[in-house]
Amino acid sequence: MPTHDLIVSLGDIRYRVERPFGSWPQNAGFVTDVTVDGRGHIFVMLRHDPLTQPDDPRVVELDPEGNYLAGWGGDLIADSHMLTADAQGRILCVDRDMHEIIICSATGERLGALGARAEPLAPFNHPTDVHVSAWGDIYVADGYAASRVHRFSAYGVHVQSWGSQGDGDGQFGWPHAIWTHADGRVVVVDRTNNRVQVFDLNGNHLQSWTHFYQPVAIWGDEEGNSYVTDMIPSLQKIGPAGEKLGRCRPMLNGAHGLFGTPEGNILLAESNPSRLTRLVRLG
Repeated sequence: MPTHDLIVSLGDIRYRVERPFGSWPQNAGFVTDVTVDGRGHIFVMLRHDPLTQPDDPRVVELDPEGNYLAGWGGDLIADSHMLTADAQGRILCVDRDMHEIIICSATGERLGALGARAEPLAPFNHPTDVHVSAWGDIYVADGYAASRVHRFSAYGVHVQSWGSQGDGDGQFGWPHAIWTHADGRVVVVDRTNNRVQVFDLNGNHLQSWTHFYQPVAIWGDEEGNSYVTDMIPSLQKIGPAGEKLGRCRPMLNGAHGLFGTPEGNILLAESNPSRLTRLVRLG
């Protein structure tokens, strides 16, 4: 078979496309998200139908080169959607249809939770994504039935909520993903409104970024840039002031999640077909 080097660029930075990246034992689930902890270990979230499929691992741990280390979560997580690693090495998992954010150790031990399991509107109603900010607060996108963002203290105390259904500033159609930057910005992917909204840490609307088609996932680097996937499919790089820095097409059908590695690479969680793609930074 012929081999091809696929090279994409985001502004003046180029990447080589590697797919599939990493491997793990056969599993009934499919890839839905990815995160990386401080050691560079990669955690891949796999989605199942909890009523019809076996309790396979919902989270798979890989080493930085994609080698399988462990799998866990089959008896803990019902409806996997997204996950994130925090500065303490904890893995926060969104159990969407159980209306709960489960806080786990890197080995899958349940350490705590936000929300009430199997209880809608307490406060979540099918949440979508979670991120732990540099200032310690935890922000949750509550997107499938609530059109809200919730803020919790580092101790899990509910601080505030904002948002309602609509297309005005601070309203959401479908808040699908969330990221916080160290400068205090909270960036929310408003999927069905084809935009990304930017807020301060208290929920005050700052600006909106447009020219997306159903944006899906977001990750931010240490320079304050945001990386957003959408269903064109494309990956866009947006600067701290909202400036568009680059755009490319590194996946076939879209990426439901993404995250950067300490080496400057970018991992894309592709659901169809189910796999990880790694963008290897060149130079």
